[in-house]
Parts: sequence; C-alpha cells; structure tokens
Amino acid sequence: MTNSRIAAIDVGNDSLKGIFGKLDSELNIPNVIARDIEDRPIIGIEELDKQDPLDGIHIRVHSPALQDNNAIYRVGNLATKSNNSTELDPGSSKSEEDQTLVMLFASLALDAAEQDSLFKKNNNVIEANYTLGTGLPLREVKEGKDVGYRSKLLGSVHQVEFLVTPRHQGIKVNIKFEEVKVYPEGFAAFINLVMDNNGNIINKDLIDKRILIQDIGGLSTDIAVIKNRKVDDDKAQGFNLGVSESLELIREEIRSKYGIELDSRRDVVEIITKKNDRNHIMVKGSRTSVHEIVDRILVELAKKQYRHLRNMWQKNSQTEICYFIGGGSSVLKEYIKTLNNNLDGYNIDFFEDENESIWMMANAYYKLIADFSRKNQQQYQKKEDEKKLAKTK
Repeated sequence: MTNSRIAAIDVGNDSLKGIFGKLDSELNIPNVIARDIEDRPIIGIEELDKQDPLDGIHIRVHSPALQDNNAIYRVGNLATKSNNSTELDPGSSKSEEDQTLVMLFASLALDAAEQDSLFKKNNNVIEANYTLGTGLPLREVKEGKDVGYRSKLLGSVHQVEFLVTPRHQGIKVNIKFEEVKVYPEGFAAFINLVMDNNGNIINKDLIDKRILIQDIGGLSTDIAVIKNRKVDDDKAQGFNLGVSESLELIREEIRSKYGIELDSRRDVVEIITKKNDRNHIMVKGSRTSVHEIVDRILVELAKKQYRHLRNMWQKNSQTEICYFIGGGSSVLKEYIKTLNNNLDGYNIDFFEDENESIWMMANAYYKLIADFSRKNQQQYQKKEDEKKLAKTK
C-alpha cells in the first residue's frame, strides 16, 4: 500500500475549501480562474517570496482530464484582479467544467508544495499521492456524472507547474490518486451532522428522524430527503437555482449606480454577510448603504427557495425538520426566516456559525474519506498479518 495523503475538497461555486492530512492544513481559495497567454512579469524574486502563495497562484496545468490541456492560469485571488477572469456559469455542470479540475489540481499542488517533506521529491518535481474525497450536486450524481468524473481523475498523472508563484516558483507537482470517492452533496451534509472525525455517531437524536437538507449553492440547490439513515434518491431533488445570478445582479447594479467595480461574487457576499457595516460600501471615501439593492434582489431569490421548500415538504409530509446549509443559506438566512415566520412556520434551522455552514461539505468529505481510508488500512494490515502467520506455519 503506497503512502497516500488524505484530501477532502469541496469545489464550491464561490470558493474551494480543502482539508488535508490529519486535519493538519486547510485551504480556502476563491473559485475564480483567468487564462494567461504568457508568463506574468516578476517584480523581484526577493519581493515575490515574501508574499503569500495564496495571493499569487500562477500555474500551468497538464492533464488528460482537461479539455484545454497545458494552459496557463491565474487562480483565486490573483485571478480576481484579471479582466478576463471566469466564475462558473449558471446552468453549467460542475463535473464537466475544466474550471472545477483546475481548482482541484491547484489546491492539491499547493498542499503538496507546502508539505513537500511528505512526498518523494526529485530536484524540483514532487510526486504527490492522494486519497481524495469530494462531491457533486445531487442532480449530477442522479444523472450518473460522478462515474465519469471519478474515472477522469483515477489512472492518470495530473501535473501542475508553478510559474510566478511566491515560494513555489519552478516547482512541478505530479498528482496521482490512490482512490477517489465522489459523494452526493446532500448525503455528505447528513453525515456531517451525525458523525465525528473518527466515524462515531454524535447526534443520536437526529439519526432516525425524517429530515430535509436544503443546500443552497452558487449555481444550484439540492434538497436531500433523509429517512431510515439514508438519502431517498428517488425523492431527493436538485434545482438549477443558486445565488450566483442574484450576486451578479447586485454587482451590476452597484457598478451602474455608484461606478464601483467589485472583483468577484465573493466581494458581494462579504458586503452582504459582514458583521459590521453590513450592506454598506465605500463610495469616494463615504460609507454608503446598498441595502435597497440587496434586499430587493435577495427577497425575490428567497421566495423561489421557499417555494422549493414548500413543494418538497408537501411531497414529504412526515418531515420533522429542514436544515439549510451552504454558502447561499448564509446569504439568504434572514430573508427565508422572515418568509417562514409570516407564512407556513415550518420547523427549519440554520447554522448560526456561517463558517460552519460554509465548511460543512469539506468537513463531511473529510469524515467520509478518513473513515474509508481507516477501514482500508485495517483490511490491508489484516492481510499482511495473515501472510506473516502463514509463513510461520
């Protein structure tokens, strides 16, 4: 059995969240990429190496899994500063977009470069082996797209070359996967609610309840129906309705009304969710409210999300509680609560800690892949012990 590092990665529509190893490192990278035609200029190598690699991810990606192979990208914070940056579009499938893979490979390569002592290294080439836990929206899993996505990753070498990246310039990372598990996002959320990092049940009250989990993402919404400790695949539904389009509308209105250019959807999210001065921006040095724009657009989206909740509850009348999770839930929380109080009064719950809601998928994938890896290791050890015993007889 080869030495393989655990990686749990949620390629969210707003940002990628990754947890690695024995919970020893994590990454949060805005899900924004920009194609680069040539190497960007270096201001000075000494200055470059004082910067945070997360602020300067500049890579060439070579992988048979990509439609556009061997391209150069700026990723994350660096990409938000480009005028040709791209974020995932509404209606696109996460499993079929190069952007999802570029983000995934970039995060793994960054982890490998930061933890290079754990891997074989020859000159500037790191051979990085991973056991990956990740996920796809329910709709894509129901369509069977998880199978193709998994096979794209397994059995190939995916190379990331760091170009003008602080601390890692000139390093190449060859990524191989020992195993890849692709989980449906709703099921992963349930696991996160009931299981700890060691595979133990932590929420006995919840485990036998009939629950809905409404996961509002950037591009899609998944509603998982949980009963008898598992997802009811027939009743679970995915919708092409996320917060991205609404965030773009807010961004566009702020641009046209105030002439303020926000770099990415994440900037809009920060304005909407920050603790102090929520729904305010600075215009020519003056604190200015954008409350009217935000409320008008998000109330409309909250109504659509609430309609989905109502329809699902009617079809699953014995549901006891619905949990709202995901980055979109953090954005819409107050609007959905107000609608629910004024209308049906369903038993719904949000995670008060926005960070917990945003990291929920990555945490769930970690619990699942760590549990898989642990059981795999035990089976391997058992076989090895049996071989040794057979030799002594």
